[in-house]
Amino acid sequence: MAPSGTIAGSAGTKAPSAARVDWVDYAKGICIIMVVMMHSVLGVELAAGQTGFMHVLVAFAKPFRMPDFFLISGLFLPLVIDRDWRTYLDRKVVHFAYFYVVWVTIQFGFKAPAFAAETSWHHVGLLYLESFVEPFGTLWFIYLLPVFFVVTKLTRKFPPLVIWLVAAALETARISTGWTAIDEFCARFVYFYSGYLFAPYVFALSDRARKHPILALAALATWALVNAGLVASGASEWKIVSLVLGFAGACAIITMGTLLARAQWLNFFRFCGEHSIVIYLAFFLPMAATRTLLLRTGIIPDVGTVSLIVTVAGVLGALAIWRVALLFNARFLFERPEAFWIAPKKAGVRLQAAE
Repeated sequence: MAPSGTIAGSAGTKAPSAARVDWVDYAKGICIIMVVMMHSVLGVELAAGQTGFMHVLVAFAKPFRMPDFFLISGLFLPLVIDRDWRTYLDRKVVHFAYFYVVWVTIQFGFKAPAFAAETSWHHVGLLYLESFVEPFGTLWFIYLLPVFFVVTKLTRKFPPLVIWLVAAALETARISTGWTAIDEFCARFVYFYSGYLFAPYVFALSDRARKHPILALAALATWALVNAGLVASGASEWKIVSLVLGFAGACAIITMGTLLARAQWLNFFRFCGEHSIVIYLAFFLPMAATRTLLLRTGIIPDVGTVSLIVTVAGVLGALAIWRVALLFNARFLFERPEAFWIAPKKAGVRLQAAE
């Protein structure tokens, strides 16, 4: 662990003795809250048929929300990519596959009656089976991560620059097949691969931000103005511009996370980052329940305020579900049981690969 609290991100670096990296947790916390906010706000606005003040925040975050999450997911891959295939597949494929199966089943359990009312129970069964080919709802992120991990390991013998250029070209090509896994792979792999390939530079950026906070704040202010201007003008959707904004926003969130970690402010973001998998898996239920309650009762007329409340409920509700699961010994919802491990556990540090 470097004095600044970050891991030196070179391929030959061994796992440090400390279990967490402070700024990574802050950055992940910001990312997962933005994800919940996006789903909450767009869901409320769709149901209400109008937009509110939260729509501006969602639009501002769109260029970098997922690029940053995927870039951070690839940061620690240099430390584990040399593992044997059995261990690698266990940690990077089976791990996510387990949670996908558990939570897609839970989500279907809640949504199946509505689906059946529109079509039939036979059709619901087909939809459930289809969810293992076409990612279901909010779970596409953990569906796609194992694909990224496997592709990155399989392509290690290829020149990294070639892989990066192909990935960047895929993002720029705006592939639209209608299949989520294919389209999102093309749009997001460049960020994941960049996290893996440029990890030393990412950690160096964090170190510089920690050592020069005033300069970092000035850079953040400049980025925020440019990003907001390009979003407002519609230029953020242009080819190449979207790629640049994705990386610029990722660097901004990394810098922001570093400054928050340096000052030890807003520790709730750090807590959310430490438990990002918990929030990602469970937020859909309190989010949907709160949205339905507020819109049907009409107790709060302002759509923006409803969106904000639903966002908060999604984050806090997911953490509450996690605590209740621990209380009632339902750890299998958030912790993979040993029966579903294909490689033995090893004592050591749990790396922060976006879990």
